[in-house]
Formats: sequence, C-alpha cells, structure tokens
Amino acid sequence: MSQFRAACIQNTATRDIQTNIDWVCACIDEAVSGGADFVALPETVGLIEPVNEQIPAATRSEAEDLGLAAFCAKAKQHGITLLVGSQLILEQGKIYNRSFLVDTSGEIRARYDKLHMFDIELKNGESYRESDAIEPGNKAVVVETSLGLLGLSICYDLRFAALYRTLAQAGAEFITIPAAFTQTTGQAHWHTLVRARAIETGAFIVAPNQCGHHCDKRYSFGHSLIVDPWGEVLADGGTEAGIIYADIDTGQVQKVRARIPSLKNERDFTLDHQPPI
Repeated sequence: MSQFRAACIQNTATRDIQTNIDWVCACIDEAVSGGADFVALPETVGLIEPVNEQIPAATRSEAEDLGLAAFCAKAKQHGITLLVGSQLILEQGKIYNRSFLVDTSGEIRARYDKLHMFDIELKNGESYRESDAIEPGNKAVVVETSLGLLGLSICYDLRFAALYRTLAQAGAEFITIPAAFTQTTGQAHWHTLVRARAIETGAFIVAPNQCGHHCDKRYSFGHSLIVDPWGEVLADGGTEAGIIYADIDTGQVQKVRARIPSLKNERDFTLDHQPPI
C-alpha cells in the first residue's frame, strides 16, 4: 500500500497508568473512525514518572505491561498498523525505553530500544538523567510493513542525524519519532529538527509528541508533527491533547530522492585536523 492515512495521538500521560491507557484507547477508536490506517502513539505513552527512583516500581515486563496488551488488542480489533511510541519495559533486571510496531493482527512485528539517553542540564535549572534509570539500546531498526519500509527512533534520537541517515540509506520510506519532548527544548528546536530529518532523509516523518503538564515540574511541548519528504508540515498538533491526521503517499519518497539524490551523492572522507597557526 503506497497510500495511507496516518494519525498521531497527542496525550498528556501522568502517573495514573490505567487512566492514561483508557484515554489513549478511546483516541485509537476515534482515529480509526477518522480513516487512519496507521496510528502512532508518543514516547512513554502509558506513564510519565519524572522521579527516576520511582520508575522501577511502576515498570513491568512485556508480558505483564497493561498498556502494551491494551494497545495490541486495539490494533487487532481495528485491523490497523499501530506504533506504540514507547513503554518502559523491564527485561532481565534492566529497564528499556522500547518502541513497538504492532501489525493488523495485533502481533508485535518489531521492537526498538532508544539509543540515545536524555542526559542534559539546562540554564533554567532543568536537568534530566535518563541513563540513571534506563538502559540504552544498541541497534537501529527498519521493518517492512504493509504500508512501506519503516524506520524507528525515539525522542532524543532526533538530535543524532547519523541515525536517520542510516535508516534512509536502508530504504526507510517513513520514519517515526515518538517523543515526550520537553516544553523548553521543544520551543527551541522541535519543529526545526523534525523538518530537518525529513529533508535530510527524503522520507515522511511521523512524530507524535506528548503535551502539557504531566506531574511535578514535568511539561511536554506538544506539536505532534507529520512532515513530507520535502520538509513541508502536513499536520501540527498544537498544544492540546488530541489527534492529527495526514494522507501519505510513499511514492513521493522516490521522486524527492531522485530530485535531490543526497543519499547517493554522499562520499567517505577523512578529517585533517590542522595544527594552530
């Protein structure tokens, strides 16, 4: 299928896992009513816990994760392809920020563990240490779907252009960037970076983001985006929870890449570090 309707669900997850799940499941129903063939959920869609020390108590294995089970059931119920942006998953004593691609029968087709940990210090006193609680992944992932070849990434990965170059060179026609991008960094960089990744790769970008006040001092930027291979924004979720849609034609990908064949024009090079003058 080269043409399909994509939807991004933009939610405001809190510590109340069941409430989060119920709200998102209702939105999946609504998105399907709106004609969506592919529904994408944000990063850590079932839980925002800003205190690292409290994350282990709220984390379960894949088999026990309530959100994952509910979302897979929705994919099967509606016969849609579903991106579970990510859930925090316990595996062999370690916690992973893991994205899941679920097929129309409700089966998990691909998993991707977030590569780059969000460890930053901002001038306004905000600080985040994702690596204190989460184990980073070590593999880039592309998966063949009925809609086309999909590349997976998560949130802070957005700042590492080489990952997206790798996914595009592997043939990815659309790339997902589920996120819980903070209010501060989102205002500064979200739109620019998402559009840049689309332009650099010549791929569609589907980037569902969380929004609003979660709990404690944690706020997310919103503005879920669907961007075409030329860098044009097809849909923007604004600042409120809800759903955005865009019609995608993956046939545009090859047309854009033929027009500006930067993936083919790339050359190997070495760095000549000159001494000071």
